[in-house]
Amino acid sequence: MSKKILTLAVLVLASHAAASTLFENDTVLEVSLIGPLSSLIDKKESRAEMPFILRVNNVEHSIKLRARGNSRIKVCNFPPLRIQFSAEDTAESVFTGQDKLKLVTHCRLRDSNQTNTLEEYAAYRIFNLISDVGYKVRLLHITYTDTDRHTEDNSFDRYGFLIESASELANRVGGQAAHVAGVTLGSLDEHQAATVFIFQYLISNSDWSLVNAVGDSTCCHNGDLFDIGSYRYYVPYDFDLSGLVNTRYARKSPLLRKTNVRRRRYGGHCISAEALKGALVAIKARRVDILDVIRQVPGLSQNDIEAAVKYLDKFFVLANDEDELLQSFEDRCVS
Repeated sequence: MSKKILTLAVLVLASHAAASTLFENDTVLEVSLIGPLSSLIDKKESRAEMPFILRVNNVEHSIKLRARGNSRIKVCNFPPLRIQFSAEDTAESVFTGQDKLKLVTHCRLRDSNQTNTLEEYAAYRIFNLISDVGYKVRLLHITYTDTDRHTEDNSFDRYGFLIESASELANRVGGQAAHVAGVTLGSLDEHQAATVFIFQYLISNSDWSLVNAVGDSTCCHNGDLFDIGSYRYYVPYDFDLSGLVNTRYARKSPLLRKTNVRRRRYGGHCISAEALKGALVAIKARRVDILDVIRQVPGLSQNDIEAAVKYLDKFFVLANDEDELLQSFEDRCVS
């Protein structure tokens, strides 16, 4: 190993060691969020920050909480959230080193929305299986207590999950976030790109692109770019409009180019056949592990597990004929 590579590895390890172990554990983290929940939801469009208490392992953290998101903040009664920590408040806790974290929540109180949250969590975990350069997630079982309501029914429980920050991902993989207006296919790591393209087909997600989102000056839509070595890596996020998650609002979303979100449609760009084949072979090799992700998600009913496993396994049935599937990708790729 060269001196330059060894130095980089030491720096990455040191940075990682200083961060929390929040995303190094896949057990469910039991937490409580206590604060003016009704006020936060009423003012979700303004994204006003409000003081909350985050309790975990009998330790209380003073945090600021606000609504976030684009489409979900409009269609959901309960918006996704952003947590802001103070550095001195998280010392020697599971949140050591954390600053701002995205919290994915239930969209509404009905049971189907809880299932949607867990299935989107599973989508992130599946991508982690097939790529080392992907956002890690941590599942939470959250007890919400609304201090605006002075009644006995001011608390309720739901699952949610935290998403690793871009800075933590960059430190973990030895890269840096690339905030650029656009990206060329030639600058992308081909294996990562092919993996993303096939993953999006696997979960039937068309709510992504390698161009700017509406109203955003940087690339890309529902994905971040990272410079690692001499290549750029596209890292996807937000899978609520995928066929795997199958939210009610996805079926009516103007963002999607299809009316049936469960019907797979390849939307990857035209890249080398070798890269596509290599990614497909690698994903096929993880079939058992990918299906086991669904089976191991806490909170999913047996019916939900069976339906999700069946849906994902249809991809692997198609993938049994590699040549035909790869040809369909090449026929439909975006040039």
